[in-house]
This record gives sequence, C-alpha cells and structure tokens, in this order.
Amino acid sequence: MSRHIIYAISKIGIMAAIIMACLFAPSAYAQDTVKLSEEITIVEETPVLNSGNTAWLIVATILVLLMSIPGIALFYGGLVRQKNILSIIMQTLLIVGVVSILWVTFGYSWAFGTSFMESGNPLGAIIGGFDKAFLHGITINTLTTGDIPELTFVMFQCMFAIITPALILGAFAERIKFSGYMVFIILWVILAYFPMAHWVWGGGFLQQMGAIDFAGGTVVHINAGISALVMAIMLGKREDYRIGHPITPHNITFVFMGTSFLWLGWFGFNAGSGLAADGLAANAFMVTHIATAVAAVTWMLIDWFCNKKPTTVGACTGAVAGLVAITPAAGTVDLLGAFFIGLITPVICFFMVAVVKPKFKYDDALDAFGVHGIGGIVGSILTGVFATQYITGEGGVEGALYGDWHQLWVQIVATVVSILFSAVITFVLYKIVDSLIGIRVDRRVEEEGLDIYEHGESAYNS
Repeated sequence: MSRHIIYAISKIGIMAAIIMACLFAPSAYAQDTVKLSEEITIVEETPVLNSGNTAWLIVATILVLLMSIPGIALFYGGLVRQKNILSIIMQTLLIVGVVSILWVTFGYSWAFGTSFMESGNPLGAIIGGFDKAFLHGITINTLTTGDIPELTFVMFQCMFAIITPALILGAFAERIKFSGYMVFIILWVILAYFPMAHWVWGGGFLQQMGAIDFAGGTVVHINAGISALVMAIMLGKREDYRIGHPITPHNITFVFMGTSFLWLGWFGFNAGSGLAADGLAANAFMVTHIATAVAAVTWMLIDWFCNKKPTTVGACTGAVAGLVAITPAAGTVDLLGAFFIGLITPVICFFMVAVVKPKFKYDDALDAFGVHGIGGIVGSILTGVFATQYITGEGGVEGALYGDWHQLWVQIVATVVSILFSAVITFVLYKIVDSLIGIRVDRRVEEEGLDIYEHGESAYNS
C-alpha cells in the first residue's frame, strides 16, 4: 500500500474521531451536569441545624420554666397567708416533676404525634398517637420546624404543659388536700391538657379550622381558668372567707417578685412560640411588653379611682392580665392591637374580680379564673379583631378590624369549645377523685394551716 493511501486513511480516521467527539461530548457533559445538579439539589434539601434558632429556643425554654418556679410559686405564695405558703410551693414543685415525666413518656406523643391521624384511627381527632412515646425515633440529629433539634422543641412544649396546671392553683388555694390534688392534677393533665394541645397545635380540628392561638390562649389560659372556676365552686368557700372582704396577702414583696419573673418569663413564652429568632419573634417580644405595660397602668388607675389608692397587688394583677390576653395574639397583632388588648382586658378582668365574684359568691381565692380564664377569653376573641397582615404577611390571617369577620367567628367557636371541654372534664374528674380520695381538707387543718398538717413544715420559724 502506497504512502499516499496510508496517509489519506489516517486523515479520514482523525476527522471521524473529531466528528464523534463533537457528537457525544455534549451529551456526556450534559449527563455530568445533570448529576451535579441533582447532587446540589440533594444537599440543598437536607435540613441543616440553625444554631441561632436553637440557641434562642433553649433560652426561651429556660424563661418559661422561670414562670412556674419561681414565678407562680412566689406570686401565689405571697398572696396566701403565711400558714399556707409552703403548700403552694409544694403544689408547684409537684407539677414540675410529675408533668415532666408524663410529657416525655406519652404526653408529647399525644399532643404532637401523627400515627393515629395517618392511619385513619378515629382517636386521631382527639390525640396524636403513640408513635413518639418515650421520644421514640427522636435523636440528637432529628430536626423540626425552624431547623432546631426536636429535643429542644420537646422541652419547650414541656414547659407549657407545666405552667398550665400550675395556674389552676390560685382557685383552690388554702383548702385542698395534697393527695387528692396530686391525683386530680395528674388526671387533668392527661385528659384535659394533652388533648387540647393536640387540637390547637398538633394538627387537631381547631387548628385545621383556622383558630389562632400563638402561645396558649385556649390551650393554657382558658383551659386552666375555666377549670379553676369549676374547682372553686365545687370545693366551696374557705371557712373564714367573707364576701367583699379579701383575705390580706401575707407577703406583697413575694407577689411583686413573682410578677417580675412572670413578666420576664413570658418573653420566652410568646417570643419563643414562633420557633425562630426572626422578625416575628421580635414583634411578639414587643407586643407582649407593651400590652403588659398598658394593662398594669390601666388596672392601677382603675384601682386608684375605685378604691382611692393605687395598690401594688392591683398593678401586679393588671400586668398578669395583660400577659395572659396578649398570649394568643402575639404572633398576629401589631402595636395597635397590643395597646387595645392591654387597655380592654384589665377593665373586664377588674369587673369580674370586683363585681361578678362577690355577686355570685364563689371563692376564687387568688383570682385564677378572673385573671387567667377571663384574660384568655378576651385575648382569644380580640385576636380575631386585631390580627393584621402587616404581621402575618400577604395572604395571611387578619381580623374583623381589617374586614375579615370570618376569623372572629372562628376565634369565638374555638373559645366556646375550650370552655365547654375544660368545664366538663374538670367536673367529672373532681367527682371521681373526691369520691375515691377526698379533695378538701378537714376544717381543723384549714384553720391551723396546710403547711404544718400536710407537710410538717413552717415557712417562718421566728
């Protein structure tokens, strides 16, 4: 074969190789690009822990715990007589211990589990299921909303489960047997709090209906406040209680200190409920403080006008009423809503405490119903008035003030459901526990003081 022929064949081979490379290289390059794009997409979709949100939620959890111990313990403890302060402290400590255990064993699963709903079990309308009992399936790497560890969310919600039954203490203070109280509280948390938390926050029917409860207006305050009223009525008045003559608090300094811890802790309660360190948390922080400040001043002025003197207890009570009422609205209202919620709530709560309670002669010892129950009802309904898209965003919920009357009716329905459910559960549980163990202490024990007879201790020995 001549050199010329060999040379021609080699040229043709080189040209063919070039053509083949041009035809197939783009396809191979495209496949590599697709693979790279898929890898990037997978990386982007993998949740990554948000350290800022996590740090804030840990702090918020600690703040909410401060509301119970020492907040409620000091606030309620200061309002009772000195012979009964340790009974309040012990009741609060019992709740922190027992409810924490119940929460991690099955309470969290009942409130935020999904197995019953996903399987179509009819119980899914009431509780979430047992899929997260004993925190099954939750590891240190499991993340939830806000890209925070689910373990942090478990602890945050545990603090809500603790504070709710602690609020009821104010209704039956100074006259309840510790053993009967313990059994009642355990059953109440299981049958009243866990289901309600599921209905409102865990995907239950009230949440699906569109009810707004940012941090616990229905789940915490209406639930506890209505139970407090039922308990106060069924237990009956204290032996030395006289209508229109409130029993003098033994330590108003404790009342002020308790209020201070509640005010401080409530920032975690409300600003933490968005589960993120963002603008919504900042707004919740701001409206919580302003509503509380307005309510404290308003109650003080009413007290001054009606009773001729502005009292420390009155101002503290007003502050707590403001904290309660802004709770369901903290994630949806702006400064305007905060101001009017803080203005309206103490007027209604003061009327319930100073007029309605003496009129109907029930002994709500520390005004748990008059402040928490009524404050929660007012706040829940006013959320349906003052919610604004300025906070919820375009397409978000808004209240009647801005033209959406539907949301107001949703809030009213959720409020009524909460009232009826809590009242019925409390009535039934009271009857059961009272018949089995007994709930009210003997007259002599009440006269001498619960501290000595129930706990064998005295808070003051000098």
